[in-house]
Amino acid sequence: MAENIRVGVIGFGLAGKIFHTAVVAATPGLELAAIVQRKGDDAAKAYPGVKIARSIGEMLEDESIRLAVVGTPSPVHYENAEQCLRSGRNVVVDKPFTLTSNEAQGLINLAREQKVLVTAYQNRRWDGDFVTLKQVVASEELGRIVSYESHFDRYRTDPKLEVWRESGGPGGGTLFDLGPHLIDQATVLFGDPVSLLADVRVEREHAVVDDAWDLQLKFSSGVTALLRSTLTAYTPGPRFVVHGTLGSFVKWGLDPQEDALKAGGAYSDPGFGEEPAGQWGELRVAGKPPRRVPTAAGDYRGIYANVRDAILGVAELEVKPEQVWRTTRLIELCRESSAEGRRIDYKA
Repeated sequence: MAENIRVGVIGFGLAGKIFHTAVVAATPGLELAAIVQRKGDDAAKAYPGVKIARSIGEMLEDESIRLAVVGTPSPVHYENAEQCLRSGRNVVVDKPFTLTSNEAQGLINLAREQKVLVTAYQNRRWDGDFVTLKQVVASEELGRIVSYESHFDRYRTDPKLEVWRESGGPGGGTLFDLGPHLIDQATVLFGDPVSLLADVRVEREHAVVDDAWDLQLKFSSGVTALLRSTLTAYTPGPRFVVHGTLGSFVKWGLDPQEDALKAGGAYSDPGFGEEPAGQWGELRVAGKPPRRVPTAAGDYRGIYANVRDAILGVAELEVKPEQVWRTTRLIELCRESSAEGRRIDYKA
């Protein structure tokens, strides 16, 4: 059996703690070997057997680390990933991958030069509700899909101006925060869009970064997708609404993995990642009685298992570099469309 791939995670804030160290440590075939936490001892307390480095350079001194995970604030994703790639490491970057498509292409080119892997942490492809939605679409019970709607709504009236994501600096706002996930899911389902129309805005008093946005994507197949996120939804919208020529599928509620991990849960817990039946989506097909569709158990370990297998050369990378670039470019075009108030054509 091949030895475990040793992994170093850079950052121990929300992303590093919840979405990376916890998931890496639970993924067979990976070994959490190092955590970069510049100050404090939270990481040492959480993982007493893991090397704690105070800089990326210190972590990279361990040549046995093959995979570096960038879980730092968005404005430094590019420079942190570049440093790791230049050292010959495979790299996973939390979303947003980079702040510009030029930076994204730069990292992709560098990875090719170094003959290593680079990808974005699109863990929500492994949300149970999205896995289930893909199965419903693939079953063709809905007929030809004509419209797709995806919401990721939250409610928080007071901006956290002391937090980098809401302080007004580069990389902040909900479009950078949640846009990568919703855009990635839509394009996984339907491919490259042909055009887009976006409205990126500020809805809360005293907020200094975008806290709401709507994006309409048109696809050559005839599908129209509406993606939406806001921090002023006391009553959230449905997570997914899909209409086809034969019926509709509607799903409410968010995947439970994030909240479970924040609460100290683990993938070894019975029922981890499973949704209660009350949150299952409903499928309504013309001429048939409506039925609930059980939501598949979500499992973010899937993305790291795929990265592991891609590094070992036994599987194709699922979150491909060209898809990562596309998502980054579409976010750029969203801001352009919103600022100019017009629909913009997309070219890969």
